[in-house]
Amino acid sequence: MPTPVILINFSHPLDDEQLHRLEAELKAPIGRVIERPANFDDQAAFAPQVAALADQVGLSSQEWQQFRLVIGLPSLNVIAGVLLAELHGRMGYFPAILRVRPVAGSTPRRFEVAEVIDLQAVRDAARRSR
Repeated sequence: MPTPVILINFSHPLDDEQLHRLEAELKAPIGRVIERPANFDDQAAFAPQVAALADQVGLSSQEWQQFRLVIGLPSLNVIAGVLLAELHGRMGYFPAILRVRPVAGSTPRRFEVAEVIDLQAVRDAARRSR
């Protein structure tokens, strides 16, 4: 049986259908979902807020490096960028991230799991282009 995955979601909560689709995409069960919505003070520096947000996840240094994690990034691109730098520092590599997309023709608007992107694999492939 595959090792369960921990979803750390810094965005909108996922429903059961989305979680089942994510499990199918990963070919592994989701053992735990950690919800930490990113609500930031626009008047304060983002880096310390990102560090505090990552601290709120509650993983130890060892857990950041050893657990199988998928990250649901915050919607705001600047926060997502700073968060990726923070997570790389804690994990020692880039995480896999979740991409959702609108369901075509849905009213009201609904979202579905589109893919899981292995950012470390993207980075490794890009290094070959140097």
